[in-house]
Amino acid sequence: MGYLDNSSITVDAILTKKGRELLAKGRDSFNITQFALADDEIDYNLWNPAHPLGSSYYGIIIENMPLVEALPDESQAMKYKLVTLPRKTARIPVIQVGQSSIILYGPGQNTVITPSTVNYDQANNTYGYTAILADSDVATLTVTRAVSITNTAQPTLPSFYGDTNQSVSAVGLEFRLTAKQQLVSDKSTTLTIVGNETGGRVVVNVTVRKTTIATAIGTNALDSSL
Repeated sequence: MGYLDNSSITVDAILTKKGRELLAKGRDSFNITQFALADDEIDYNLWNPAHPLGSSYYGIIIENMPLVEALPDESQAMKYKLVTLPRKTARIPVIQVGQSSIILYGPGQNTVITPSTVNYDQANNTYGYTAILADSDVATLTVTRAVSITNTAQPTLPSFYGDTNQSVSAVGLEFRLTAKQQLVSDKSTTLTIVGNETGGRVVVNVTVRKTTIATAIGTNALDSSL
């Protein structure tokens, strides 16, 4: 990671593995059709309407902050994407799922997650939501209600969400989490829901309890946790 000199306009592009594959096929295959903007690096607490030199200097500190180099990892960058909202919008859309945490007690147990967006009528009803399960060893993630537009782009998320856990993602309006068997100990991960139209996200903690198996020694029953 490094910092860019913001005294000049710089475009810093990093291709993902898929992008490099398309570029290698030729110019016609590599065609950028969508992009996103974000303001992760901006600390709006530095906006100073009391600056003695007037309104032209309210954001002088923000404008002179260094910019972080681009990262091709959506779990670490571009968490706060910029969106276009109708004029006179007074509130930012907020995503809700109704659960702050999910606990599943055995293999096959499942729960349905139905995201909704408040402060914006009919928001995310067309392109839906992207659900990202950080560790696919904990549970399976399936779509129970799909979006009407089938070519909704998946997030540019790397195969490994963090250092060790393999992530999976899906796009839809409703999702199902189904627990996998855990033999050694309880296992936890996170489920991130992102609004594909309004941006914003919510993170839900997911825990699957270890499996307890009843065994018999002679005539006596013994419960043992494997």
